[in-house]
Amino acid sequence: MGKTRRFAPDDFGRRRELHPRHDDVFRCRRCGREVGVSAPGTAHRNHCPFCLWSVHVDERPGDRSADCGGGMEPIAIWVRPDGEWALVHRCGSCHAVRTNRVAGDDEPVLLVSLAARPLAQPPFPLERVAWPGAPRGGRAR
Repeated sequence: MGKTRRFAPDDFGRRRELHPRHDDVFRCRRCGREVGVSAPGTAHRNHCPFCLWSVHVDERPGDRSADCGGGMEPIAIWVRPDGEWALVHRCGSCHAVRTNRVAGDDEPVLLVSLAARPLAQPPFPLERVAWPGAPRGGRAR
């Protein structure tokens, strides 16, 4: 049984499909590149492999039931208990946070830079960290 197609009025009062179906490609709203809907390692392509951005269309993977449609920024990498990497996206409109499986054709440099972000930009000053063997309080004893 097919999924229910949902419609909403556009700016001119015409009916438009909320999440139009495309057979084999979609255009990334962030970087503008064409992206194939099939991806190695995942059943539901839901982000651009070039910039890693997504669109908030799913409540559950593949259901296309979210009405928001906001841009989903990749904010982190999560390593699942089985060692598989997943992207963490935050919606710029409703601020929902979702995880998405990393696809086999995702840009590896972007994935690694996203994973390294907490080390490159820690949430506290590194000068305040008590390193083993370092003098306390900044003075030698």
